[in-house]
Amino acid sequence: MVFPYKAILFDWAYTLVDLVKEDDQAAFLKMTEFLRKKKIDLPDFEILFSEYQNLFYELINESRRTHREACFEIVLRHLFFKYKIEIESHTSWKEVFSVYYDVIHGVRKIYPDVVETLEILYDSKVRMGIVSNTTNPEFIKIEELRRTGLGRYFEFALYSSSAPYRKPHPSIFRAAISRLRLNAEDTLFVGDNLSIDVEGSQAIGMPAVWLNRNNSSLTGSIVPDYQITSLSELLQVTPLKVSN
Repeated sequence: MVFPYKAILFDWAYTLVDLVKEDDQAAFLKMTEFLRKKKIDLPDFEILFSEYQNLFYELINESRRTHREACFEIVLRHLFFKYKIEIESHTSWKEVFSVYYDVIHGVRKIYPDVVETLEILYDSKVRMGIVSNTTNPEFIKIEELRRTGLGRYFEFALYSSSAPYRKPHPSIFRAAISRLRLNAEDTLFVGDNLSIDVEGSQAIGMPAVWLNRNNSSLTGSIVPDYQITSLSELLQVTPLKVSN
């Protein structure tokens, strides 16, 4: 297969992986149960969880306006400092986050059209990367990539929790282009969100594919360069211009 672009950048959530349901209360409960088993003193669950939600979701709402990412790790460390929760002699931060995210990520599913499509692109020597908005610590996302088995297809993954700006801020798209050492017009972006993925990538001159799995109608002024309902349709795109 000859693909008309030199590289493809993919969104992660709802593009390659179905998040199904993020139950942060169940994850937080599992984490606190783990800590109690380690003989770590904690406030009542309702107090800690309520304060976490108020702070975290306030930061998430703020991030939608400023594009500065809200990070779960910062919120949790802040709460533990405030309530004088000492974990260092009992466990590690990495272990605490892993317990929490095992619940969050445990229900996720790779869409059935993903592996075969990526395999064909990979065998065709198409360069690929990931640009993902996430509040997760980067090491957690690296582990998720490993556990899904998708990591082998991608040269790199950029996460907004380490960027520090999230899509549609141009800096995270430009950082990805810099990693590829390609022109924006020679790189295709694929994502499920019109304003975040499509408009964001188009703003720096990158052609964009809207992966519209639900056959939603176009609204507003955003017009994707391509529209597909299955990732496998990506293999049939025709160039907007011939790549040199």
